[in-house]
Amino acid sequence: MILRTARARLTLWYTVALSIIILFFSGGIYFFVSISLQEQADRQLRERTDTIEKILKLGPDEMREEIRELMEFDSTAIFLVMDGNTQLAATNSWKEGGLDRFFAGNKTTPLHLWTSPNGRPYRLQTKLVSVPTHSYRITVAIDEEQAHQLMNLVVTLILIGIPAAITVAFAGGYFIAGHVLAPVNLMAAKAGEITAEGLADRLPVKNPDDEFGRLATVFNQTFARLEDSFERMRRFTSDASHELRTPLTVIRSVGEVGLQEDNDVHACREVIASMLEETDRLTRLVDSLLTLSRADAGLTLFERKWTDLGALAADVIDCLQVLAEEKGQVLTLDAKEPILANIDPSTFRQALINLLDNAVKYTPPNGRIGVAVRRSVEGMAVLEITDEGPGISRENQSRIFERFYRIDKGRSRDSGGAGLGLAITRWAVEVNGGRIEVESEEGRGSTFRIVLPV
Repeated sequence: MILRTARARLTLWYTVALSIIILFFSGGIYFFVSISLQEQADRQLRERTDTIEKILKLGPDEMREEIRELMEFDSTAIFLVMDGNTQLAATNSWKEGGLDRFFAGNKTTPLHLWTSPNGRPYRLQTKLVSVPTHSYRITVAIDEEQAHQLMNLVVTLILIGIPAAITVAFAGGYFIAGHVLAPVNLMAAKAGEITAEGLADRLPVKNPDDEFGRLATVFNQTFARLEDSFERMRRFTSDASHELRTPLTVIRSVGEVGLQEDNDVHACREVIASMLEETDRLTRLVDSLLTLSRADAGLTLFERKWTDLGALAADVIDCLQVLAEEKGQVLTLDAKEPILANIDPSTFRQALINLLDNAVKYTPPNGRIGVAVRRSVEGMAVLEITDEGPGISRENQSRIFERFYRIDKGRSRDSGGAGLGLAITRWAVEVNGGRIEVESEEGRGSTFRIVLPV
């Protein structure tokens, strides 16, 4: 149960990792000290054996004198020198340690670890030395009692130190994990306080350069997108309700007036025509809302194919030519060469209709509207629609593609529309892999530019 928390898991992993390191380190110390003591004992055995060997190669008189001086000078030396079966020299500690028993049963052992009857450990080395007239056997011993005591002390310290170190590692790991994870707990507590009504709040970012700081920054960016989405949803719901309420109110009002008055057939026809006009406007609005809703849900089906943009633009111009002629406007098409793009003709055609319909709507009577299809310097397909309308200010150019956004809030519904046409246009262009741009100055008309890969 306790390992469900990240702090507990981090503490466990930290403790296990440090415990393994401590065990290896302790084992390394043990073997290093053990090998060092063995090498030191072997070196002392070799040095004393070599010294006695050099003495034995001297003359008999000098040999005995040198051995006596060695025994007096090095009180810790333990050795036995045999001349055949005759004892030539032996230190007092040889018999005191009971080493004569070792010699009795191990006459040919060059190196041996032996424990005396009184439980004292020794390390012994035996070597044969031959001179012209004699053959000597040298046996040198090292008392390893102090070395064993030192190793026991090392083992005791290791057995006490390992649990203590693991305990300290566990406590330290728990503290460090809590300190490291404190920003996460703070972010979790703050995130729990953020609701749909308080999306403007943000998570605290103490250090934007570390992992938790970058995580908090990503969450804050997500909250910013959610806040923008919620705001768009609120605005969309409010605007959609308003746009739907207006034609319904008009239909209801016209119908009530028609019922209250004693009208003739002509008046009734006018009432019905007015109601049908509002119904048609309501139908277009609902169709636009459904289009955007299906687009947001990803339910729109696309059938991409290579399409000549010039031919598609000419077809759209033919459809809207009647509207332009009613206002005495001139529609021109400049498509000098076939330019193909892999698009869905149906959705892209809707984008062109919306743009050209806006151009006809806002261009004054007897004005000119130009449609041009060309290839850019970078090799992209470019389709431009230029009008002679009132133009768009810079502050409005970044918002005209938002849903229900109208530049002039007081503009009539007949001329201003519901504010969904350009939103649908941007969606239609982007799903076909392109982008839409606008260049405009107030009083100098507008140019809407669609750029597509070819």
